[in-house]
Amino acid sequence: MSSAVLGIAGFRSPRAGFVANRLIADDLPSEHINPEGFAVAAQTIQAWPAYTPSPLHRLSGQARRLGLREVFYKDESARFGLGSFKALGGAYAVYTLLREELQLSDGSLLWTDQETRKSAKAITVCCATDGNHGRSVAWGAELFGASCVIFVHETVSQSRCEAIAAFGAKVSRVKGNYDDSVREAQRQAEANRWYVVSDTSYEGYTDIPCKVMHGYGLMAQEICDQLPEAPSHVIVQAGVGALAASL
Repeated sequence: MSSAVLGIAGFRSPRAGFVANRLIADDLPSEHINPEGFAVAAQTIQAWPAYTPSPLHRLSGQARRLGLREVFYKDESARFGLGSFKALGGAYAVYTLLREELQLSDGSLLWTDQETRKSAKAITVCCATDGNHGRSVAWGAELFGASCVIFVHETVSQSRCEAIAAFGAKVSRVKGNYDDSVREAQRQAEANRWYVVSDTSYEGYTDIPCKVMHGYGLMAQEICDQLPEAPSHVIVQAGVGALAASL
């Protein structure tokens, strides 16, 4: 996955003078997606245990085959050991939720202080997923001490379920499609006083998805630091939109 253009202005990178974001900046919903949110997320994640920037590979052979000067590939496969391109967003949203609910002035207590982790364990986060977002939420819950339930629809592979469960989450399979699993996650959260950590926004639910997007923004900051100059094109998969919107 290659990404770098939208959202770069929020990081004040010395290489960020080429920001395409300036074309739409006046129309951005700043109460949701804003430079301050991206900056805080980046600083926070960079302080997590085992953080390291993911590599930006130069694909010289591919560039020659396509008749292009340069092609770069942002490789998220090893980020925090998740094997997922969505490692950042869900985990960051879990972190912000727990820090807010536990009223922590120091977020590092979530992984350094056992009493804080005991308090976090009483909080259950949940979400619906096709695989990648749920893996990030489950990993974040494990890292920060929370309980976690992940809802998957009936066509999600067993291997994806096992990858999520490996981080200590309970995986619950739902009949139907992804939308059915989203509704079931919301229903169970309301019934059990759990917290939904979704990358999908809907009426009355926007704050957490915005935190997810702010977490993804760290990819853009890293790419700004890794690229020698401005890219002419950025290609990123859309999915439900959170990753594409943040980048």
